[in-house]
Amino acid sequence: MDGKTLKSKLKNGEKVYGTLIVSTSPKWLDVIHKIGLDFVFIDTEHIPIDRDRLSWMCHGYQGKGLVPIVRIPSPDPYLACMVIDSGAKGVVAPYVETAEEVRQISGAVKNRPIKGIKLQNHLAGKLNFEPALQEYLKGHNEQHICIANIESRPALENLDEILAVPGLDVVLIGPHDLSCNLGIPEQYDHPDFLNAVETIITKARSAGVGAGIHVFYDNAIDQELHWMQMGANFVLHSGDINRFTQGMREDIHGLRSEMGDTVEQTASDVNI
Repeated sequence: MDGKTLKSKLKNGEKVYGTLIVSTSPKWLDVIHKIGLDFVFIDTEHIPIDRDRLSWMCHGYQGKGLVPIVRIPSPDPYLACMVIDSGAKGVVAPYVETAEEVRQISGAVKNRPIKGIKLQNHLAGKLNFEPALQEYLKGHNEQHICIANIESRPALENLDEILAVPGLDVVLIGPHDLSCNLGIPEQYDHPDFLNAVETIITKARSAGVGAGIHVFYDNAIDQELHWMQMGANFVLHSGDINRFTQGMREDIHGLRSEMGDTVEQTASDVNI
């Protein structure tokens, strides 16, 4: 699958499936592409991956038929262009809270390589691109997917304006940051959290924008299925580091218990 196909599926209401990849090991390419995923989510906001390694990962996964989607460290249009230059097909802008932030990211992702005053005038509605340039940009950026992380109450309050920004393809809920911003850290069963997630998904799908949530915490499959039934179609399930942590913890705790050894009590999830 490529970025254009994935974007088309989302627009048509179809579901696409992916997972978080933290490991930079080249052996992971042969493992991940056998799972049946459509995309991989590579996080450079919280994970220290340099530009050279990121580019290698993007090109490697695309070569395996998996669309590389990269979260940048901040909602900066220049960072968005940088990861696209590195081979990313999708860009996730973290912690966006206003329509203007999304407009700037969308402008960079969908109008690359135009920057500066010309792009700003276009985004402000003061300038129409020349016909030849419009046609060029359409083809030049047809693979690119613009995704906004919704992770706070201000983003919820501004959601209608955010969803109206041209070029926005997906809103992705960051559950850890959202729960903290709502004042209920890691309480993923709290009514306020559940209501916020349902509001985001419902509004996004009504606006024709893809919607999803990064489900990485334990015992969340029922929630995930519920949200998919509501219309969530950007399915970002768990991650390599999460599945390793959960599986290894269960194995070691089980072995300790069987042998009568003390079971260490540890945090249940890895928050990305």
